[in-house]
Amino acid sequence: MKVTFIAPEKITRKIAGVTGSVLAIMIGEGKLTGPAAELDKFTKGEITRAIANSKFTGKKKQALPILLPKGMAYNYLLLIGGSTKADTTPQQVEAAFAEAVITLNSIGAKSVTVLTEDEEHGAYAASGLILRSYRFDKYFTKQKPEKKPTLKEARIMTPDAAAAKKIFAHLGAVAEGVYFARDFGNEPPNVLYPSEFANRVREVLEPMGVKVEILDDKQLTKLGMGSLLGVAQGSVRPARVVVLQWHGGEGKDVPIAICGKGVTFDTGGISIKPSGGMEEMKYDMSGAGVVAGLFYAMARRKAKVNAIGVMGLVENMPDGNAIRPGDILTSMSGQTIEVLNTDAEGRLVLADVLWYAQERFKPANMVNLATLTGACVVALGYEYCAIMGNDKGMIENVRAAGETVGELCWELPLCEVFDERINSRFADMQNISSVDRAAGSSIGGQFLNRFVKKETKWVHMDIAGVAHPKKAIGPLTDGASGFGIRLLDRMISDKFENVK
Repeated sequence: MKVTFIAPEKITRKIAGVTGSVLAIMIGEGKLTGPAAELDKFTKGEITRAIANSKFTGKKKQALPILLPKGMAYNYLLLIGGSTKADTTPQQVEAAFAEAVITLNSIGAKSVTVLTEDEEHGAYAASGLILRSYRFDKYFTKQKPEKKPTLKEARIMTPDAAAAKKIFAHLGAVAEGVYFARDFGNEPPNVLYPSEFANRVREVLEPMGVKVEILDDKQLTKLGMGSLLGVAQGSVRPARVVVLQWHGGEGKDVPIAICGKGVTFDTGGISIKPSGGMEEMKYDMSGAGVVAGLFYAMARRKAKVNAIGVMGLVENMPDGNAIRPGDILTSMSGQTIEVLNTDAEGRLVLADVLWYAQERFKPANMVNLATLTGACVVALGYEYCAIMGNDKGMIENVRAAGETVGELCWELPLCEVFDERINSRFADMQNISSVDRAAGSSIGGQFLNRFVKKETKWVHMDIAGVAHPKKAIGPLTDGASGFGIRLLDRMISDKFENVK
């Protein structure tokens, strides 16, 4: 989508309307004010009359398109429900305009002009329009015209266009990173497998200044990543680990590490999943996708931080060479793991990824993302990400950043009782609780905690529900949502850039 920022112009002028052009204004409940009132007066009460004959009251998630008289600069006025300027946050504006994309496409809008009196609100309106306009349609060979989106351009009209454009520079970079991650998630698993994923990351991120290393299965064997390789051994697609380095801070600054689970397809292995819904297991690489998208965003906006990204890429298949329940794997840390369920594979991948990141780069702070447990969806649905970790400050950093950008998180507990449940009779630990399925998300987090060093401040984000929600929510699309990129970019921007 093309985005431009322009100075205010007279919205009531009579000119030949551009086909498909829409003027969008966010208003609250109550009496019309500002530009909406000006248009109402100019049209002799047409706006008031349209509202009176509709269900529109100005509440959130409401939108009312009003056909304007012939000869005006715009074909439609789109009223978007929300609040008044005084008590509306930029993120609420972003969400409101994201929701408005559906209405804009339904009326065939090709161009929308957003009128706002606040530069920050204007920038976030553009961000919302872009984030919700994402489509993954590369595999359609024919589509009916009415199925195709029409919106191609957004013009943001605000008193200080230069200031709005400057704010949007950061938001636009992040939106590009979100698109990058969504494309990974939505690709079919016969196209996107570990080596292809790794190669695409290198192809895109290296020219942007990100150092990219791809570790193949021979190198992983030499490193002793027996836990990760155990998951991969049932597939004809060999494992890869991708290491990203972004050096935007001072040379002496300790990097923050972001690690991601990248199971490009998860059948469950020998502990095979039910066939219903198994096609969604292509999204099991979403944690790695978020890491790739985050580094895209940081490179695009030249983030002033040192950051490390590590992605463990495997395919979990039920081949004759696949790991079995009862097998014992030796992780890179030297700890042994009894496999009780081959479908609890993400934690096996992350065990080696987390240890590698710490051993090589010595990060003071580390976050991992994974579509780890179905229990997370049962507990928190598709609206909240589960978070847990070993440091209250880091947990709060993640939670607060999510609250700010509208990517909501809920802390779940880790405790000694949960830790005891993964003790094995035959190895250092087992990959699931042998007692029952209770506290499944926390059990997964507790397993990962065994591969986190005491000196590392760490947070685990279980994105099982939010990585591919059943329906779009604000700026988050259905299919691959890119949840976590905006959150982590905000946390890094607020807490780790230019912090001495």
